[in-house]
Amino acid sequence: MNEKLLEILACPRCKGDLEYVENSLICHKCKLEYRIEDDIPIMLVDEAKPLE
Repeated sequence: MNEKLLEILACPRCKGDLEYVENSLICHKCKLEYRIEDDIPIMLVDEAKPLE
């Protein structure tokens, strides 16, 4: 993932920081995982998976 893009992106729910982990973006505050498909982050809260 492009470092500049990662600096700009924020969680759409809480506007918090995201961490890049294994082809997904993690919001630790909301405990959500946003997937990345074809190098495009899917930043929709309805599409995010809750962390266990």
